[in-house]
Amino acid sequence: MSPSNLNSTQRFSNRVENYGRYRPSYPAEVLSVLRAKTGLGREDAIADIGSGTGISAKLFLDNQNIVFGVEPNAEMRRAAEGFLQGYPQFHSVEGTAEATTLLDESVDYAIAAQAFHWFNPQQAQSEFTRILKPGGWLVLLWNSRRLESTQFLRDYEALLQRYGTDYKEIRHNTTTDHLLSLELPNRPFERCSFYNEQLFDFEALKGRLLSSSYVPTAGDADFEQVLDALKEIFDRENRGGYVRFEYDTKMYFAKYS
Repeated sequence: MSPSNLNSTQRFSNRVENYGRYRPSYPAEVLSVLRAKTGLGREDAIADIGSGTGISAKLFLDNQNIVFGVEPNAEMRRAAEGFLQGYPQFHSVEGTAEATTLLDESVDYAIAAQAFHWFNPQQAQSEFTRILKPGGWLVLLWNSRRLESTQFLRDYEALLQRYGTDYKEIRHNTTTDHLLSLELPNRPFERCSFYNEQLFDFEALKGRLLSSSYVPTAGDADFEQVLDALKEIFDRENRGGYVRFEYDTKMYFAKYS
C-alpha cells in the first residue's frame, strides 16, 4: 500500500525508532515567547495533541508542566512512554485530535507540534474548544526544513522530489500558508520563527531520511537507489564528516476560548 493510501495515524508505524532518534527538538525560544506573550507558567496543564514519540512533550516537561500526550498510534505512544518514563508529570493518552478523551475545560494549552496537518481541522477545532479552559491557548509548531540555503539542502530536496512516494502532495498540504487559511474566525494567530539545526554523520542522516513517511523502505523498489543517492550527496557535501540540517521553527499561537 502506498503511503498516500495509509491512514494518517498509521503512516509512521514503521518509522518510530528513526523518528524518535533523528527528528529535531524545538528551540528554547518557544518557551520564552510563550511566557512573555501568553503568560505560560509551570502550573499550566498542556495537551500535546499528536504527541508522537514525545519530542515536543519533553520541551514542556522540562518547564515542569503537566503534559497529556494524546497520540493515536500505538507504536509511537509506547516510544514516548519509554522516552519520558523519568517524568512523573507526563500522562500518555490514547486519543486523536478529534476525540482526545480529555475532560472538558481540563487544560490551559493545546499544542500540536509537527502534527496539525494530519488533523481534521474542523473537528479538531471543536475538540480544542471543549478541552481548553476559559482563556486557553492553541499553539501550533513546525520545524520547517530549509530547502535552498546550502548546496546540501538543495541536493537533499532534489532527492525527495525524485524518490518521495507522495512527497509533493504532502509538502503542499503541510505548508503553513495553506493550513492557516483555516485560521479561526476573529482569532488571528501571532507568528514567530526561530532558527534550528541538526548535525548528522551519514548513519544519522540516513535515519533522518528514513523517518519520513514518504521515503521508500527496505523491500521497496527504489530503496537501495535512495540510499546510494544519499551517500553520494553526503560524500560530496559533508564537512569534517557532518552535514547540517537547517530549519525555521515556526510557531503560531492564539487565545482560543
